[in-house]
Amino acid sequence: MTMQFKTWFSKMLVLVTALFAVQTVMAADSPYELTKQASDKLFSDLKADQTKIKADPNHLRSIVRNDLMPYVHVNYAGSLVLGPYFKSTTPEQREKFFAAFEKYIEQAYAQALTLYANQDIQVQKEQVEGNQASVLVKLLPTSGNEALNISLLWRKNSKTGKWQVYDMIAADGLSMVDSKKVEWSGILRKDGIDALTAQVEKAAAAPVVIK
Repeated sequence: MTMQFKTWFSKMLVLVTALFAVQTVMAADSPYELTKQASDKLFSDLKADQTKIKADPNHLRSIVRNDLMPYVHVNYAGSLVLGPYFKSTTPEQREKFFAAFEKYIEQAYAQALTLYANQDIQVQKEQVEGNQASVLVKLLPTSGNEALNISLLWRKNSKTGKWQVYDMIAADGLSMVDSKKVEWSGILRKDGIDALTAQVEKAAAAPVVIK
């Protein structure tokens, strides 16, 4: 084997390795793979921390903050909730609302996770349409528990190119974003965004309760 061939072969090996690495990263960055990654970590922590959760249900907020919130596109979800009122707000008002809304999502997800009872989880392949995607997550039934189906809606961030979750749809078809948009539109229309932000901050501060 000549030195020239060795050099060429080495360069090709580096190139193929680099391409494989890029393809691996791209595959891991799909909504399906991201959902698997997040759910595996989330439910692993839920199982491991049951003693802490029973002693203090608010520990679920820490789990949600660490395992789920990095994947959530809070500002986009918040802008959808504000709807037509978004344009009439100042950047400072929006920033304050988004901060409150992020804490609200954290609390809402933590409260929803009180329904978890060691079910196995099944993540289905994503359905992609343009820069939008949905991933169905199933919590399989165990003795005395019903199956829970949740669809996570993903959107590719136009600035970063990363996929992020912006909505969660329950089995009955209820969208978290749409339900909050309807629920909060009256406050926005009557009292404005500052009043809504104050209400969202109050709701976000509610303790997580295991019912």
